[in-house]
Amino acid sequence: MKVRKGDEVVITIGKDKGKRGKIEKVLTKENKVIVAGMNQYKRHVKARTQTQKSEIVTIIKPLAVSNVMPICSNCNQPTRIGFEEKNRKKMRICRKCSKEI
Repeated sequence: MKVRKGDEVVITIGKDKGKRGKIEKVLTKENKVIVAGMNQYKRHVKARTQTQKSEIVTIIKPLAVSNVMPICSNCNQPTRIGFEEKNRKKMRICRKCSKEI
């Protein structure tokens, strides 16, 4: 997967299209990411006991990796990520400005 935790991304598809945020968690097996404050939904939770109250809970759902695009820290634009090998180390590079991310 080309994105990592802490990367700043822009959402390309969905109700939060065009918004920017940081990746909180990467779910590699599901090919999804959780972006801070994005893709929020409300869920009504019923009281299970008499002491517990029923409430409306806000849930952050994961987004597919294909629906987010990383933002380059150098050129500050949404870009695709490429890989380059320097000194036997694999590095992520920006496809627009060709600098390391």
